[in-house]
Amino acid sequence: MEGNSRPPATVEQVVAAMDRLVSLSLVGQHEIAQRLGLNVTDLTCFGHILGAGDDHLTAGELAERANLTTGAVTGVLNRLERAGYARRQADPADRRRVRIVPDEGAAARIVEMYDPFYRRLAELSAGYSAEEIGALADWFAQAAAAMRATLEEIRRGGTP
Repeated sequence: MEGNSRPPATVEQVVAAMDRLVSLSLVGQHEIAQRLGLNVTDLTCFGHILGAGDDHLTAGELAERANLTTGAVTGVLNRLERAGYARRQADPADRRRVRIVPDEGAAARIVEMYDPFYRRLAELSAGYSAEEIGALADWFAQAAAAMRATLEEIRRGGTP
């Protein structure tokens, strides 16, 4: 579909809109996590586990994606296993390493929770051209990289 004519916006307006979306998303993640009997960190990590598809993550890979220490990820995995969301499975290529495998029933519950939102996003996206969607995808990727760099600075004790 061809993109619609849109009013111009300033960078400040875009950042303010993003801040509102992030704030609302944090509230939504908290609500969804509570409904699923998880905390937000565990839900976020489970999202990374699901996002890996059949290329199951190691604990170290999950730690990197979630910006957590490996020690923190051990606690996350213990809780996810106890709650029936994931299990550790020996890596067939290296039996000393374990991979994190999502429970199929738990994955279905997560999809069911997020499906209405993703349907709304798909409907919203239909009003944008492929080029506009590409620009949005690029902007979000670059914004995520900027956030990662800022988090690294904060963790090193510097000022962002």
